[in-house]
Amino acid sequence: MSEVWSIAAKGDLFRRRIREHRTEQLGRRLDILSAGSGGDARLDLERMESRVTGIDEDHPALRVRVEGDESLFACALGDLRSVPVPPRSFDVVHAAFLFERIRHTELVLDRLLNGLRPGGLMLVRMRDRDSAYGFCARVMPWWLRRLLWPRFAPAGAVGPLPAVYEPITTREGMRSFCLVRGLMITDEVVGTGGPALRGPLSRTARVVCSLVHRLSRGRLALDHDEIVMVIRKPQNHFARLI
Repeated sequence: MSEVWSIAAKGDLFRRRIREHRTEQLGRRLDILSAGSGGDARLDLERMESRVTGIDEDHPALRVRVEGDESLFACALGDLRSVPVPPRSFDVVHAAFLFERIRHTELVLDRLLNGLRPGGLMLVRMRDRDSAYGFCARVMPWWLRRLLWPRFAPAGAVGPLPAVYEPITTREGMRSFCLVRGLMITDEVVGTGGPALRGPLSRTARVVCSLVHRLSRGRLALDHDEIVMVIRKPQNHFARLI
């Protein structure tokens, strides 16, 4: 069952799962793929021996962030349907706030999963299409988002970025995807952390989300805007995996 956790607690969840996975690998170096590495979220690896490769879309705001990240062993920018992802090369894939802003999400997900070794982990953070916050982001015209971003976003936030929100960017969408591909969701939590809800006009943003929630008669969630999942790729090579 889903729980509502703080941003700090969700970061701790990822750290615990990575630490446990490293123990399973007898403490060897972890190869990590950071998909969406140009965004705001970063993994706290607690000085664990690791090698992080970053990939993201070739977007001006993201390009500056990725190319200036000295923690990356290697990085690639471009169409995520064709950016090289070597098969079975990574122990962990960290996809943070990526899926809601790209098209062909399932295809990209399949490519990322193909890059995971058997038994590997995918750590997902994404905005929920079925939340009031997600609804506002995806229906707002691009020109208006660009105009409002400097006023609503907290200092240093990367954006505005595209807001596509394909149907898979929901809890049910991700659960169905994992079921079809034989993946195990080991952890699932939700929380609130949208940029506009942390910026200088956060009170205004909360009022707008509350209004959208009421107008939708509760269909669009108000208690969260973010979904966090830990997904494990089976060890069994006979499982249905791409």
